[in-house]
Amino acid sequence: MTSLELTRQPFSGFAVDDLPAARAFYAETLGLTVTENEMGMLELHLGTGAIVLIYPRPGHVPAQYTILNFPVTDIESAVDSLIAKGVVFEQYPDMGTDDKGIFRHGGPLIAWFTDPAGNVMSVLQD
Repeated sequence: MTSLELTRQPFSGFAVDDLPAARAFYAETLGLTVTENEMGMLELHLGTGAIVLIYPRPGHVPAQYTILNFPVTDIESAVDSLIAKGVVFEQYPDMGTDDKGIFRHGGPLIAWFTDPAGNVMSVLQD
């Protein structure tokens, strides 16, 4: 079997229904570096060369699972900071998330939220 001859770093991508809203959310609310590529799609630059492509999709249906996880050193301050910027954390009563939406019952501390397109993201304490 021949191995792939990559032309650049592999990347992931996901769809949204509104690119300007996505740009504002990822750049202003989350504070990430966002650029536009030659095809007018957004690219999230996540450090160490990692890029995630965000593209428009008519009739977009949000993923019902976590599509992007953001590791943080202190989940309490990350959640508080995002709440102050208007991010609403998901509540999963069956899982036992607390008032802030943080799951604390085994595994990493994790809290889920959605982007403007309804895609599920998380912050998790490393």
